[in-house]
Amino acid sequence: MRLPITNHEFQAMIDYQAAQLFVEQMWDDSITDELVEYIRIPNKSPHFDAQWAEHGYMDQAAVHMQRWCREQAIDGMRVDLVRLPGRTPVLVCEIPGRGDDTVLLYGHLDKQPEMTGWRDDLGPWQPVIKDERLYGRGGADDGYAVYASLTAIRALSAQGVAHARCFVLIEACEESGSYDLPYYIDHLRERIGEPSLVVCLDSGCGDYERMWSTTSLRGLVAGTLSIDNLTEGVHSGNAGGIVPSSFRIARALLSRIEDESSGQITPNALQAQIPEQRRQQAIGAAQALGDKVYSAFPWHGDSTPAQSDPVELILNRTWRAALEITGAEGIPAIADAGNVARPSTRLKLSLRVPPTTNVDAATAAVKSILETQAPHGATVSFTADTPGPGWESPPCAQWLNDAMNEASNTYFGKDAAWMGEGGSIPFMGMLGKKFPQAQFLVTGVLGPNSNAHGPNEFLHLPTARRLTCCVAVVLARHFVRTR
Repeated sequence: MRLPITNHEFQAMIDYQAAQLFVEQMWDDSITDELVEYIRIPNKSPHFDAQWAEHGYMDQAAVHMQRWCREQAIDGMRVDLVRLPGRTPVLVCEIPGRGDDTVLLYGHLDKQPEMTGWRDDLGPWQPVIKDERLYGRGGADDGYAVYASLTAIRALSAQGVAHARCFVLIEACEESGSYDLPYYIDHLRERIGEPSLVVCLDSGCGDYERMWSTTSLRGLVAGTLSIDNLTEGVHSGNAGGIVPSSFRIARALLSRIEDESSGQITPNALQAQIPEQRRQQAIGAAQALGDKVYSAFPWHGDSTPAQSDPVELILNRTWRAALEITGAEGIPAIADAGNVARPSTRLKLSLRVPPTTNVDAATAAVKSILETQAPHGATVSFTADTPGPGWESPPCAQWLNDAMNEASNTYFGKDAAWMGEGGSIPFMGMLGKKFPQAQFLVTGVLGPNSNAHGPNEFLHLPTARRLTCCVAVVLARHFVRTR
């Protein structure tokens, strides 16, 4: 529903302090407690819980958020939990606004699996608040999004500040690659309309000292590399020197993709030209962050980063490919390791690729490179996962640039900053194709040490509160940008 514009019914000026007090009270009185209960729910994404529907945790988390949304005093808001057969649910909040524009606000409620290495006093489903950090899986990635979105809208309504129609969409499949989301986008197409602004609250921040906007996201090429050269394990003393180690074969195959000395990914299909604008933004981000670009990681002992130049490290993380081995099979735990030449090795490969890379072509190239002319005639296969496309934002409109700086200076005391992210949000590439004329604000609270997907994940509560205020400013400035 779009409401007609009458100048005497709205104001363009925001009482910044009043908005901040409103937001902080909402976080203190309601949102933080809601997130504590949400963290307790082990609603792992379908990729990590094949029986998610039978277990019921995803529905529990969705209903938990739906109840809170329906309790919010927003005139005319419609809250629905949409379920397509056999697919994860989607939570939708449709809020009337003034004029002809629509803003689409996005988040997700599914979670990564537990992961090992949590501190003794913490756990993935054990919410703990300490030093203004809410620990536990999913609070920062991305449970806070729906609460921040509706609270930003309420903060404007409390002052009579107008905003466009808002459509809040919270999916439950993002951590599995958002494979359910295209069906919901098509199903909800008429209700969504044609947004002129997309706000995504599922990204990171370089530090907790300013508002950050994500300018690009790397794509993902992933799959399982399997090497088989024996039908069963044999004594390593008897076989050594005759039977090539399946692990050595795996190392040789990986060297076709990665220079193990530098970490550089060598195939042309996994590279892209870095736009000059992104280089300049990397320079600005490096000036803001300094050695925090690498010092935020939990280094062990005397370990050092790939190189020392913060600009090059940012470009490595955002516009260059990188390989990680995220899992292995066929390799016993050390306590169980006998003197055996193992018959096979399986490695889970995760290749982050530049934002503009064609991930389908890249996946095909990786498969061909790994499977062609297998060393020693071993049986080699690369079983690819569904690739995740990268994304590069369209040029930022001046009004959005100004609104971000206004918001950041007001609530953080510093100018906003722009930087690419190394991870993937499949939804962004999908929306970029469907709504090519829209402006994009991709931001979030995943800053230094917040450790999304890993142990000891936390939501930095002061940043979440400030970012909520910043979203309110952007929504208000979006409405008045042409008036």
